[in-house]
Order: sequence, then structure tokens, then C-alpha cells
Amino acid sequence: MSREYPDHPRVGVGAIVLHESRVLLVKRGQAPALGKWSLPGGLVDLGETTREAVAREVAEECGVRITVGDVAGVVERVVRDEAGRIRYHYVLVDYLAFPEGTRVAPGSDAADVRWVEVDRLGELDTTEGLLDMVRRAQALKEGDRA
Repeated sequence: MSREYPDHPRVGVGAIVLHESRVLLVKRGQAPALGKWSLPGGLVDLGETTREAVAREVAEECGVRITVGDVAGVVERVVRDEAGRIRYHYVLVDYLAFPEGTRVAPGSDAADVRWVEVDRLGELDTTEGLLDMVRRAQALKEGDRA
């Protein structure tokens, strides 16, 4: 199935992996959003749960195992071309997650991977809505401590 010009929306997952005051980000090595910093994640495989998919994707993209928490948010991304046709359509389920270790290494589809101080996210070229989703995950994390 092609990701470009799909005949139906694709279901994807993302992880807001928090460790101390940092979040784990990947620099996208492929379209869409090539070269932008984003949450690690990808498409859900047939027969895979969203929780299984997010754990697999973070391991593949970042080389780190995670403990998956609660859903931080759901985002729909519809990207149209110049003619108005739908080039990409994703429904993304983003999870709060926690690393089982902090050593990371980029996988084949990531140009780079790194831990970034949340307070410095504004200095990076990030995907749309990334800071808002990180804030949602932080709030969810803080709520778990109450």
C-alpha cells in the first residue's frame, strides 16, 4: 500500500518518550516532513495493536525499549497537493512513554535521534503540533503522580 495518495487513511502511532526534563526526538529521514524533528513512530501493521506498534517503532527508529503509558492525544494529518488532492492522510495515536535506557541510535529511516530539553524545543524545526503534544504528555505524567 502506498503512503502517498492513499485510498483510505493510514493509522499511525507516536511516542512522547520523557526522561527527566528531556524528550526523545527523531529527525525525519523520509517524506512527509523530511528533515523535521518529530516524535518517533510509524504505521501500525496488520494484526498489531497500537501499543505494540509504538514500542516496535521506537525500538526500530531509536534503538531503545520503552514502557508505554496512556494515550496523550490523537491527531489527524491531511496533506493536500497543489491540485487539492489528498497526498497523505494519517490518524495518529500518540502515547506517553518512558525509556528503559537512555542510549539511543538512529534506525535506517531516521536521519538522527537525540534527547532534547523540552524547554529548547522552540529552537528546532519540528513537525506541526509537536510542542503541544509534549505538553499534553507532561500533564498526563504529572497527573499520574497525583
